[in-house]
Formats: sequence, C-alpha cells, structure tokens
Amino acid sequence: MTILLFLLAGLAEIGGGYLIWLWLREGKPYYWGLLGGVSLALYGVIATFQTFPSFGRVYAAYGGVFILLSLLWGWGIDKKTPDFYDWLGAGLCLVGVSVMLWGPRN
Repeated sequence: MTILLFLLAGLAEIGGGYLIWLWLREGKPYYWGLLGGVSLALYGVIATFQTFPSFGRVYAAYGGVFILLSLLWGWGIDKKTPDFYDWLGAGLCLVGVSVMLWGPRN
C-alpha cells in the first residue's frame, strides 16, 4: 500500500505541476491551470493516507520516489530520455528511501 500511495501522490503532484506549466508556459487555457491546482491539492491529501507516524519521514521518503517518477514522466511525456547518471541518481535515492522507511529503529 505504501508504494501505491507514493505512486498516486506522485502522479497527482507531477501531473498537476505539468498542467500548470502548460497553462503558464505553453499558453493552454486557464482551466488547465485550475485542474493542475486541484491535482496538486489532491496530492497533499493522498500523502496523508500513509501509515507511517512521522510526517517528515514520509515526505522525505516520497522525495526519492518523486525523483524517479519525474524521470519517467519526462521520458514518457516530454520524450527526454534519461541518461546513465539520471538513472544512477534515482537508484541512489530509492536506496535512501528504503533505508529511511524500513531501516531498523529502536
């Protein structure tokens, strides 16, 4: 469930930001920006469904997932192929996320 919530939050955040980008930078109609704002608000709600007790830890861990999803979004939507260092950096972030969320604690 953790990973699914991170994926949904990421799609809502990146999709919302992308819609606002298209509205402000590419001249799309204003309602694209409004939909983007709604999507960004939805992202904030989705993240609260995580079961981890620490807001900061959840959001820090989500940051690593966000990086990977952003690369995939850029590759699939913007047609910008990530290079070796993009993948390496994303992989390192995911290792860090795993340590943060599932590392043994007292």
